[in-house]
Amino acid sequence: MRLHHVSWAAVACAGLVSLSAMAGPLDKTECIAPAKPGGGFDLTCKLAQSVLMEGKYIADPMRVSYMPGGIGAVAYNAIVAQRPGENNTIVAYSGGSLLNLAQGKFGRYSENDVRWLAAVGSDFGAVIVAENSPIKSIKDLVAAIKADPSKVVFGAGGSVGSQDWMKAALTARAAGLDPKAMRFVAFEGGGEAITALQGGHVQVYSGDASEAEEQIKAGAKIRVLAILADKRVDGSLASVPTMKEQGYDVQWPIIRGFYMGPKVSDADFKVWSDAFSKVMATPAYDKLRAQRGLFKFSLTGKELDTFIKERMGAYRQLAKDFNLKVAQ
Repeated sequence: MRLHHVSWAAVACAGLVSLSAMAGPLDKTECIAPAKPGGGFDLTCKLAQSVLMEGKYIADPMRVSYMPGGIGAVAYNAIVAQRPGENNTIVAYSGGSLLNLAQGKFGRYSENDVRWLAAVGSDFGAVIVAENSPIKSIKDLVAAIKADPSKVVFGAGGSVGSQDWMKAALTARAAGLDPKAMRFVAFEGGGEAITALQGGHVQVYSGDASEAEEQIKAGAKIRVLAILADKRVDGSLASVPTMKEQGYDVQWPIIRGFYMGPKVSDADFKVWSDAFSKVMATPAYDKLRAQRGLFKFSLTGKELDTFIKERMGAYRQLAKDFNLKVAQ
């Protein structure tokens, strides 16, 4: 089933109304990736570009534009303050965006200042060690930390307060270690952290499941101890237990999706929401999502809005627990 596509240009040419006033929500679409080309935001926009075009929900290829800065802060401010009513523009976000938003890193705006459109997939945190590490399970990791926390160095792609740091802090806390006493090395990205892990410079890497899956396929000598999900993931990591299975209820879903400006009309917002709901229910979508290293996680409309608000509350509480700045 597809949405009927109206030629608003033809209406405008007939002199009935100006083109700008009658631009349909699925005409001349744009997806803003709040980062440089490449990476997760770009991947998220390209996924929307592919599935909406293949499903014939849009007639013209979706334009992907790049607005780097602050893991989404620059784009968030631009949409809320300068482009709040653009009915044909969607913006990619991630769990990292929400975490920064909860810590006040997006300036004066909060999660209530945009319209949350869709969650199109998820990744999950993962606890990773070198293949030759004597640490074979979460139980072993906890024992090593309890024996001598100074000998267990966590590495992650991000500084204190970042998403990867949070995953390390939660893992350390589960082992009974005060995160402030955790030995932690920040790297520029996951690639650097995995290289350090294989070189023995750090003992544990708090990364992402899909990233680990790709690195293992590429020949990295690493082992995943646990997935920070509510249940086991599909694919090549299906045999890896969750933290919860191993006695520690630590979860870290990394959702990816889109939001729209606060002044987009209910009718136009529904057109987009319906399009994503329908396309995400197809087998073709499952295939495209998996090709981009994302696990199944689909929400739209009120369900997504509720989920976002709950996650924001959890992120604010975590920030407080770890003595980090919290947005008011």
